[in-house]
Formats: sequence, structure tokens, C-alpha cells
Amino acid sequence: MISYEEALQTILGAISPLGLEKVSLFDALDRVIGEDIFAGRAIPPKDNSAMDGYALRAEDTVGASKEKPIRLEVIEDIPAGTIPTKIVGPGQAARIMTGAPLPAGADAILRMEDTKKEGQKVAIFVPVTKGQDIRYQGEDVRQGEQVIAKGDVIRPAEVGMLASLGRSFVFVHQKPVVAVVSTGDELVDIDELSTPWKIINSNGYSLAALVKDCGAVPMQMGIARDKREDLIEKFQAALRADLILSSGGVSVGDYDLVKTIMKEVGNRMQFWRVAMRPGRPLAFGSLGNVPLVGLPGNPVASMVSFQQFVRPAILKMLGHRNLFRRTIKARLAEPVQKGKEVRQFIRALIRRTKDGYEVVTTGDQGSGILKSMVRANGLVVIPVGVEKVAAGEWVTVQLLDDSLDRMPEPGV
Repeated sequence: MISYEEALQTILGAISPLGLEKVSLFDALDRVIGEDIFAGRAIPPKDNSAMDGYALRAEDTVGASKEKPIRLEVIEDIPAGTIPTKIVGPGQAARIMTGAPLPAGADAILRMEDTKKEGQKVAIFVPVTKGQDIRYQGEDVRQGEQVIAKGDVIRPAEVGMLASLGRSFVFVHQKPVVAVVSTGDELVDIDELSTPWKIINSNGYSLAALVKDCGAVPMQMGIARDKREDLIEKFQAALRADLILSSGGVSVGDYDLVKTIMKEVGNRMQFWRVAMRPGRPLAFGSLGNVPLVGLPGNPVASMVSFQQFVRPAILKMLGHRNLFRRTIKARLAEPVQKGKEVRQFIRALIRRTKDGYEVVTTGDQGSGILKSMVRANGLVVIPVGVEKVAAGEWVTVQLLDDSLDRMPEPGV
């Protein structure tokens, strides 16, 4: 049996980011970009107006007030998208819309609300300063400036920037295809339940959902019976994937065949037990050149193990730099006890309080109690060497989703 840290290091050490593919701008959302992006043009490309109003010379507005307005001749109307044709001289102004290029001679914009149109003239009620409400060329991005770095995640803001630069296609890391194989004679698929003694293959669906949640592409291979031939057939088909996940078949029973196959010629098994709970029977190795993670068969152990080892591996394949779930400190609402020799992950619900965060367990912590996982939004992490944690102590909690960000503040 190896430590949690050694298992994680071994798995991530065997995983590399996938190659690049060219995708459209919308398809790039939430992907990791594989190229540095430099601006081929300045943004804005020309000096332009930040307001609907009048382009004028600031010195012509000195002393203007509602009681003593200054009147300027309006020489041109400049809608957005048109090019000015006249030069603004002393005593003159040009009516201008937001985003329209600044006419020559003007050095400020006065917003419409502080003026009144009077035929071919405009009454100015307030003075302006030079440069007021002008967006200068290159104010946002200078030509040649690096605006997005290789390895960045494309968010909506990056999509907007790429569009501003005229980039309709970019190179991003490929999405890994992850094969999901469930093992066991006791399993049936959702629509095949014929006897109460059979167990529905929930792992095949929860693991595929977790894969998709990471941004990868799940490939559900179905159920492999506890027969060597059936398991090999499923694994052979799964070799098309970039990563293989199996659930079940890695414990110590007579029919736990996954780790046996991983030891055969051409395959490799690096470990098959980890000092953690739930999830102790976890194998890692390869079938040919394809990495294989053999997860436990119990649904909660399978999902917890996925979060700790498979999710970081998939994110690394996708090119991400940040591989791990966010953690917070929270006050434990009840005492917990565990084995001293293992790292334990306790399903829990995190709540906001006026003093910070409080965390409470979600019930029975058995590896087969999926309901406790449904109710959880985090995992309390109790390290090796700790047997008891008293109520009221601060603990580390690994977040399982973003529900904490959507919770209202206490009293709201």
C-alpha cells in the first residue's frame, strides 16, 4: 500500500497534455489555449468618443454655465461607424455618437446631457477638460502586445478579446476521450433490471458524468462480466481512448481480474492499494500505452477516488495548470473518528455562518451510501496520523462544486 501523495505523484507523472487542435471561437470557450496571442492591431484602432455628445476644443468651454452658456457652431454630425470629414476649429463643435472616430481639431467630448441644440448651434452648460471622454488609440491594447498566454483558459472575456482581434479560430488542447468500463456479474444496465438481486450500473453513469464535467469526452463501454475474455474484449475496444477508467475488479476477491490483466506482458501495474478511505483498492498502470485507473466498485469510493486522482489527470491532459479542487477552512459541527494510518475523505455539507464556514457530515459514511454523496458539496480531509477531531475544530474541506459561491451571506 502506498501513500495518497505517492499515488497522486505517480499518476500525474505518467500523464502529459494532449496535442493541439484548431477550433472556432465559440468552441474554444473553457478550453486551454495552446498558443500565445499577440495583438495584430491596436484597440481601439483610432481615438474615439466614449459618450454621445459633442467633439470640441476644451479651451472653447472655459467659463460655461447654465446661467451663461457658450454657443458653438455645429459643423458636422458623426454617427458611429462613419469617418469625420471636417476639422473642428475655434468656436466649432461636431455632434458625435459613442464609438465614432474623433474629428481632427477636437480634444474633448462633452456629453449630450450638458448641452442644448439650438438650430445650427449648440449651447454648452459646463466646461470640459482636455481629453475628457475620449478613448485613445491603443488605450486597451497596443499593437504587438501579448494579450493571452499559452496555457490560459478561454473564458467569455478571452472570447471577446479574440473577437476584437479578428481571431475566429485558435489552437487549443484536444479533449481527451476517456473510456469507462464497469465490471461485475452483479451489474445490469438501467433498462435491464430483471431481478431485485441485480445492481444497476450507476458507476458507468456517474463516472461518465464526472468525465464530462471535467471537459473531457466519456466513452461508455458498458459492463464487463467477471470473465477474463469479456474483460479483455472491453479493454481492447477501450484502447481507442486516451485514458481508461474501470470500476470494480481491483480488490482481493477471486473475481477481481482487472489488476491481474494489468500485470500481463505488454501491460503494467504500478500500484493497487492507496492509504485512503474511501478508495483503498485503487490500481494504476497501463494497457499497452494507454493509462488505466482501476477504481473501486463501491459508488462513493469510485467517485471520491475520481476526484482525487482522475480529475487532476484529465485536467492535465486538457492543458490546465490548476489541477486540484479548491479547499477552504471550516469549523466542524460534530466530532469525527477515523483510522490513524489512512487519509480520510468525509462527505459533508458546508454552510456559511457569521463567523465563517461550518461543515457537517451528510450521514452514514459507508462506501455504498450514494445518498450521502448527493447531499454533499465538500469532503472533509482528515490527514494520516489523526484519529479524532473534536466538534468546533477547524478542518480542511475540499469543495466538490461551486454551490458555495451561490449561497447567500448569513442574514441576507
